[in-house]
Amino acid sequence: MNTQLKRRITFALMMGVVTTGIISFVLIALNLGFNTQFVLTWLRSWSVAYVLVIPAILLIGPRLQAQIDRRIQ
Repeated sequence: MNTQLKRRITFALMMGVVTTGIISFVLIALNLGFNTQFVLTWLRSWSVAYVLVIPAILLIGPRLQAQIDRRIQ
């Protein structure tokens, strides 16, 4: 596996952790508040979001970047 691919995968994994963690935390807090089930609900939501977003970042990200590169020169 080449270095650029390793960097892309590592970036996707780390960005996925950060973005899904923040978004799921805020949305659960806004919709349910901080109740006794908050942490378990948040962790479950975070894990589902993470599993969904990693393929999206890896598959959609490069295509989106290519479109942006073509339009902005």
